[in-house]
Amino acid sequence: MALFNRISKKKQKKVINRAGGEAYAQSPEMKLASILLTSFAQDQYYRSAQQTFDELTELLSKVRPEFAAKAAVYARREFGMRSITHVLAAELATHLSGKEWAKKFYESIVKRPDDMLEIIAYFKAQGTNSLPNAMKKGFAKAFDRFDSYQLAKYRGERRSVKLVDIVNLVHPVPTERNEAALKALIAGELRNTQTWEAKLTQAGQSAETEEQKAEKKKEAWAELLKSNKLGYMALIRNLRNIMEQAPDMIPLACDQVKDAQRIKKSMMLPFRLITAYMQFRNLGGNSRLISSALEQAIEIACDNVPYLENTLVVIDNSGSMGSPVSNSEHIKCNQMGAAFGMLLAKRCNADIIEFGTTARYIPYSLRTSVMNFATKFAGNNKVGHGTNFHSIFEAANQTYDRIVIFSDMQGWVGHYAPTKTFEKYKLNYNADPYIYSFDLRGYGSMQFSGNKVFQLAGFSEKIFDLMEAVEQNPRELLSKIEAVEW
Repeated sequence: MALFNRISKKKQKKVINRAGGEAYAQSPEMKLASILLTSFAQDQYYRSAQQTFDELTELLSKVRPEFAAKAAVYARREFGMRSITHVLAAELATHLSGKEWAKKFYESIVKRPDDMLEIIAYFKAQGTNSLPNAMKKGFAKAFDRFDSYQLAKYRGERRSVKLVDIVNLVHPVPTERNEAALKALIAGELRNTQTWEAKLTQAGQSAETEEQKAEKKKEAWAELLKSNKLGYMALIRNLRNIMEQAPDMIPLACDQVKDAQRIKKSMMLPFRLITAYMQFRNLGGNSRLISSALEQAIEIACDNVPYLENTLVVIDNSGSMGSPVSNSEHIKCNQMGAAFGMLLAKRCNADIIEFGTTARYIPYSLRTSVMNFATKFAGNNKVGHGTNFHSIFEAANQTYDRIVIFSDMQGWVGHYAPTKTFEKYKLNYNADPYIYSFDLRGYGSMQFSGNKVFQLAGFSEKIFDLMEAVEQNPRELLSKIEAVEW
C-alpha cells in the first residue's frame, strides 16, 4: 500500500490532528486513497474501526464515485487490500445508480470468490437485503473467472453468507469451466477435496490412533510441499504447524518461503512476513531456519527499492507508534517503520534519525540486518515518547536532497506544525529537500506544506518505485488510479 499527495501551490488548510496538534488537511481524494491503502478494518491507536468506516462513508459524498471505485480496485489489485475495499464496495452502492460502469466495477473488485461473500455480508449488515442490479450483474459476471477448485475452496459453508446464497441471488450464467461446479454447489454436493485444508482433514479422519494421525498429517504436509500445492499465504500461516508436524520438511518449506517468484506472485504484503518473522525470532531449533528464510523473504519482497542519493530517513519512536500494526501483537508501528526505514537506508546509504520528544542520529552498518534493527528499535528509545516533528530539523545537521519520514503523523509537542523549524533548517543549510511523509496509519493529516511535499501511506514495497517516479511526475499515483480499467 502506498500513497503520494503532492501539496498544491494554494495555501493548505490547517487542521487539528487526532493527537491535538496542528497539521495540514489532505484533499478528500487523497484521504480516501490513504484509508484504502492503509486500513485493515480494525481499531487503531487514535481511531476505531467504526470511525474509519464513518470517515470512508463521509468521503464518498466528497469525491467522484468513479474515482472512489477506481481507488478501491487499485487497492485490491495492486496492494492486496481486502476488508477495507469490501466496505467501500458495499458503501458505494448508493452512489452508483445509473452509472454505466457500475457493474464493471463490481466485477473488477472481485479477485477471489470470497470477496463477494464479504461485500454482501457487510451490505446486508447495514440493514438492506435487496442487492442493487449493478452488484448482481457484476458478481454474476465475476463467476466466469472461477473454476471448480476455486468455487469449492471459497464456498463458505460456515459463514452467514455462503457462496450458494450468492449464486441464488445473482444467477450467474454457467460456463464450460464452472457449469458442473455450480450445479454441485446448488445441490449441496460440491466439496473442496483438492485444497490443503481438505487434504489435512482427510489425513486426520483416516487415522485410527493418535500415532497414525500424526503420521498421516506428516505425509500430507510432505505431499503438499513437494507438489507445490500449498499457496504462499497458506505456507506462511502454517509454518508453525509444519515445524511441529513435519519437521523433516522444514528445509523445503524454507526454500519456498524465500522463492522470489512465489513472493511476487502472491502479492504478499511485507508486513505479513515481518509479523511471521516476529513469531519465530526468539525460538530455538528449526525456528532459526524459518526466521532466516523469512528475513530473506522480507528483503526480496522489497527488492525494487531504487538508489536515492543523499537521503535522510527519519523514524518515529513516540508512544503512539508502539501500537500494533494489525490485530496481531507481534509487530508494532515503530518496528514496521524501522523495517522500511532501514531497508531504504541500506539501499541508499542514507543517514537515519530517530525522533520522539527529541531526535538523534542513529549510527549503523550497511551489513546490519533489517529485522535485527527493527526488532531492537522500539526497545532502545533514547528520545522520549512525545511526537515532536520540530526536533527532526533541530537535529538534522547537513543538506539532504530528500527526507523520508516514517510516522503516524500525529505530532503534538509544541502544538504547531513544524513549518518555521523546517524553513530555518532550509535556510541554515541552503537546502530544499523533497519531504516524503510516510503515514503508517492513514489518519489523513500532514505535518508539512510546500510544493515538494508528498504524503505517503501504506505498507507496500511499491512505495519506493513511486518515490523514484514522483520526482519526475508528481501526479504518478493519481495517474495510476485514474488509469484503472474495469
